[in-house]
Amino acid sequence: MNNHNNAPYLSLNSYHKDNNINQLQRVYSTLFARPMTMYEVALTTGIERANVCRYVAELRKCNNIAVVRLGICPITKYSRVQFLTTNPAFFPQETQLGLSFDNVPTCTTSNKKGVSK
Repeated sequence: MNNHNNAPYLSLNSYHKDNNINQLQRVYSTLFARPMTMYEVALTTGIERANVCRYVAELRKCNNIAVVRLGICPITKYSRVQFLTTNPAFFPQETQLGLSFDNVPTCTTSNKKGVSK
């Protein structure tokens, strides 16, 4: 009887690692084309939705993805879903004012009771 479990563990592990990188690249390139929901990406690429969710979280850590808008999913018709993109041309503009605190004096002494100066 032949033992078919002779494949080294490292080669199997690297296969899964390469497969995950390829899936991450596919999710990135799919979201680069146009803003989509995670479910649309899952159906378009054939990658499971749980994996797409994990890859979106990885892209968020690196600030490589942005929410373009909230809307209705064209597939499930669920409301308030995020339309995501990895294309910087579609990133929303910053609406928060850039405040500079360079000229604000800092407090160097303590005015607490019982603390001598």
